[in-house]
Amino acid sequence: MNRTQPAASMSRVVGDVVASARGAELRDDPVEARTGGPAGNARLTAWAGLLLLVGFLAECFTLISLNTMLSAHIFIGAVLVPLVLLKTATTGWRIGRYYLGSAPYRQAGPPPLLLRMLGPFVVLTGLAVLGSGLALMPLGNASFSTIATFAGQRIDALTVHKICFVIWLVATGAHVLARTIPAVQLSVGRRGHLLPGGAARAAIVTVTLTASIVTGLVVMDLPTDWSHHQPSRFDGQLDDH
Repeated sequence: MNRTQPAASMSRVVGDVVASARGAELRDDPVEARTGGPAGNARLTAWAGLLLLVGFLAECFTLISLNTMLSAHIFIGAVLVPLVLLKTATTGWRIGRYYLGSAPYRQAGPPPLLLRMLGPFVVLTGLAVLGSGLALMPLGNASFSTIATFAGQRIDALTVHKICFVIWLVATGAHVLARTIPAVQLSVGRRGHLLPGGAARAAIVTVTLTASIVTGLVVMDLPTDWSHHQPSRFDGQLDDH
């Protein structure tokens, strides 16, 4: 086999991602009556992705000082759960329709190969970081109890949450670089033309945002040491982990 072929193939794979990230090559999604079809799905996914980006940036901002912004960190984390589920659902729907042989989705084609490989990691790590964070709520002080020891370092529930966050940050950082410009184009940019099913998509986003706020309020109202602690109760413990 010609040694230049693997290099050429890799160059094409990387080139596809770069072109997609620049917004130079967006899939030509077919438009169907009533729902908008693949084009409508892409629009809804783009809105979900942009809302998640804003939410995750706000969540990362609270990391500057968890001792003073812990309540905001917990609230925003809970708010993000329905949005992550929406993004997972819209992406999963497109994947399912494509591999089940739906003609419009087959015509639209898959995303670039590297993004297809990255996608599952983004979803799984996103669910992991939110799930591990919510799991800390009922644990309270038990979050600092040692679960296991690895290479001489003790691991507790808070450590697991931090590990999930670091892995998620790497995967999502790459995803954001590759998908932000296309998402803006699909939602509010030059590709933001009217599509069938706009009212239904707006309703889905509205319901999801409402569910997000309700989820945040419910979590904040749970009896737990994390959201109802004295101001200095976890001082030092959070920074030491």
